[in-house]
Amino acid sequence: MDIYTIMRTRRSVRHYRPDAIPQEVLDRVLEAARIAPSGSNRQPTRLIVVTDPKIKERLVPLCHDQVFIATAPVVVCAAGRDIKYNRGEWMGDYAMIVDVSIAVDHLTLAARAEGLGTCWIGSFSNAKLKGFFKLPDDVNVVALTPLGYPEGDPFTDPEGRIPMEEFVMWEAWK
Repeated sequence: MDIYTIMRTRRSVRHYRPDAIPQEVLDRVLEAARIAPSGSNRQPTRLIVVTDPKIKERLVPLCHDQVFIATAPVVVCAAGRDIKYNRGEWMGDYAMIVDVSIAVDHLTLAARAEGLGTCWIGSFSNAKLKGFFKLPDDVNVVALTPLGYPEGDPFTDPEGRIPMEEFVMWEAWK
């Protein structure tokens, strides 16, 4: 499958089969995140991989009761260390969020290439997750994603996207 098909058909998956993910597949997906670029190669991203069913269940209330998270065989928590780097003049603290997001995007695309489903989770309590995972003060959670083989075939072409002529502007904002 080529990269354009992978990008076109990656979807948020909320229904997972209980099938275990082979370690070599999981390793490839995690490696894709590890090699993601970051500003000035500062690499603030760290991943916490959760496979224990009891721990996954305890994540549900910390993610505003999104029960489906615990049904996937793996949950990945992507966190980042505050790199105190003001990339882009106004970005300040957001620099770390951008870097971690690039890594998570690599992870979700690699997962799709492996036939795995993901769902970018942005609704969670950072403070509670920091305590749960015992994160240092200068580390914050950026995203979580369940990871597993989806039920059915959710990998379809996108629907409801704005047209290209509205999405892309040439030479100035129009």
